[in-house]
Amino acid sequence: MELALFDLDGTLLPGDSDHAFGEFMVQLGWADGEAWRARNDGFYADYQAGRLDLPAYVDFATSAWRSRPEAEALAARERFMREVIAPQIRPQALALVRKHLDAGHLCAVVTATNEFVTAPIAAAFGVEHLIALRLARDAQGRVSGAIDGVPSFREGKIERVRDWLAGLGLAQGDFERVHFYSDSTNDLPLLEQVDSPVATNPGSALEAIALARGWPILRLFA
Repeated sequence: MELALFDLDGTLLPGDSDHAFGEFMVQLGWADGEAWRARNDGFYADYQAGRLDLPAYVDFATSAWRSRPEAEALAARERFMREVIAPQIRPQALALVRKHLDAGHLCAVVTATNEFVTAPIAAAFGVEHLIALRLARDAQGRVSGAIDGVPSFREGKIERVRDWLAGLGLAQGDFERVHFYSDSTNDLPLLEQVDSPVATNPGSALEAIALARGWPILRLFA
């Protein structure tokens, strides 16, 4: 058996679903226009530079929708999927995932973006298993703006993958080969833990590391 892990934003999608959902909140009028956009862009720049304050970002990113009725938030997510994400799901990315699924590999999307945004995206790729940032909820079951448990971010991805496998009665050593596809140096901890790290649509920093270490480079998007 082989294990195939996929980062999401920038890897299977050419854009960033977390940042795009913030933009969508502005389009819906749920967020304060230019002020929101400037903060959203600032957090995204921090992520790309490897200095993101994740708890602060999650509190900010969920603040536009978490107080809305659940049905309203879900309807907005469905529209976001249809209008923003569906056009970003490219045949070559679908084919990459399908190659592993058809080979009988255990597959999971492993993303630092929260579960609310990413659950339907993983489903659209046909991937049953999603390891995403979990959102804490209050006693009434409402999203609080905090993170639940270990975030699937940087080194946290290693722990979350290990815990997910343990829940299936498995460990990384049970697999003949473990693949991980990612575009970002934020994922170096997990890339360094697998047999088959693939720099996928890499930024310049990850591309330089991949070239130095002899890792394959895959470009899904022109």
